[in-house]
Amino acid sequence: MTPSWPARVLMAIVRGYRVMLSPWLGNACRFEPTCSRYSLAALEKHGALAGSYLTAHRILRCQPWCDGGHDPVPDNPPRLFSRLVSPSVARACASSSSSESPHD
Repeated sequence: MTPSWPARVLMAIVRGYRVMLSPWLGNACRFEPTCSRYSLAALEKHGALAGSYLTAHRILRCQPWCDGGHDPVPDNPPRLFSRLVSPSVARACASSSSSESPHD
């Protein structure tokens, strides 16, 4: 599957970072794959929105108090809004909106 154009734009930005800034900063990533490789894989696999979320989550964890280690891109995209609405509330909202008839 070919990434969407927003994902391709973000991937180009990450590649630019790898060429322009990463050599100056050195190899200091605590994770394997590195944060930039993780970002490219997340954007390619999950698209711009979920890939950006995964990238931001990874970068926030890449700090001196984290041990790091092997952290591959998950196979399934993150469920961003699953904690905001419980499944029973979502079903109730869906069934009530579908059972309503238009008023004349």
